Amino acid sequence: MGMTTIGAKVSNPADISRSAEVEFIVDSGAMYSVVPRTVLQALGIVPHTTRRFYLADGQGIDRQIGLAFFEYLGERSSAPVIFGEEGDAPLMGATTLEGFGFVLDPFRRELRPMMMRM
Repeated sequence: MGMTTIGAKVSNPADISRSAEVEFIVDSGAMYSVVPRTVLQALGIVPHTTRRFYLADGQGIDRQIGLAFFEYLGERSSAPVIFGEEGDAPLMGATTLEGFGFVLDPFRRELRPMMMRM
């Protein structure tokens, strides 16, 4: 199976005029989205905590987390964001996708509207 990539806008939630376009790999197995630290810092987004995450090989890594505003295909959502370090790929995670109301169709490698439940 191949990878699905999308371009989305990332903004500072306190000032959405401060934004950047980022090319993401869609990873519905990742909880949070990852944006390069340099991009988040340029937007004025600051981390509020550090958490431990586990890679597919079981290795634990610590990364800082902040809040960002995301926009894709006219849909907007705020979500936690991981401050990516050198070597980390920009990822669009499940929390951000759910905020948009999209789900990854792994067979067609595209995002589809999800059935929203209350």
